[in-house]
Amino acid sequence: MQKEFQVTGPIEAEITLAAGDVVVETRPEGAVEVELVGHDEESQRLIEAARVELQGSRLIVDVPQKRGRGFAIVFGRGGIDCRVRCLEGSSVAARTKSADVTVHGTIAALTAATASGDVRADRSTGAVTAKTASGDVTVRDVGGPVTAQTASGDVDLGTVHGTITVQTASGDLTVDAAYGDVNANTVSGDQEHRAVLRGRVAAHSVSGDVTIGVRRGSKAFLDCSTVSGDTSSELDGLDGATVDDGPLVEIRAQTVSGDIRIIRAHAPATEEEVPA
Repeated sequence: MQKEFQVTGPIEAEITLAAGDVVVETRPEGAVEVELVGHDEESQRLIEAARVELQGSRLIVDVPQKRGRGFAIVFGRGGIDCRVRCLEGSSVAARTKSADVTVHGTIAALTAATASGDVRADRSTGAVTAKTASGDVTVRDVGGPVTAQTASGDVDLGTVHGTITVQTASGDLTVDAAYGDVNANTVSGDQEHRAVLRGRVAAHSVSGDVTIGVRRGSKAFLDCSTVSGDTSSELDGLDGATVDDGPLVEIRAQTVSGDIRIIRAHAPATEEEVPA
């Protein structure tokens, strides 16, 4: 199935697909295009029953689920590929079971909920919210807040200019650069905050290791404790703030058996990297 809609601006895409792949591509101009491709007879029947329509600026792509246990769709090549092309600055909300969600280009916001599917996005100028069971979450650049919750999936974030709230059980958390507050909780998953600049960083884990890099030029207040793990710091000390001038980052890290490492991260390459 292929459909095309003429639009004058960004849209709000709402996509529901149980199994297969969801791919959203943004571009500077052009019509909204929706393509659904099935890989077996049952998938073709589901596509024929799918709801694909544009209501104002709201795009609805709703593919019904296969009745029964559906092992062929979940574990085989079966399933449906959903590809949406829309304007830059559109927002995306996707709900799947095993289908992956991939967004290429720049969007305004992303909300994704999956069971075993992965969530991947290039850039969102606004908020990102992702909830998975075993799927991974990967977002390279976020201008707003990030909220992610997984059971066994990993969370890999690039540069985040808003607040970060992450909760995982056995999944690992990696953040390249955080410019706002961070609240991260893991059970056995490791945490690596490669560069924090300002605000509050609360990192809690049970058996996972926690590594936090403080940007050069920032001063830090540290409150770190572990029951049986090791604690180390490359800063001036674990109590109080460093004497360097610059923005203050307040770090509170706690583990039971995991190690805690506080290190110095590199300074921003240019002033443009440091938002006000």
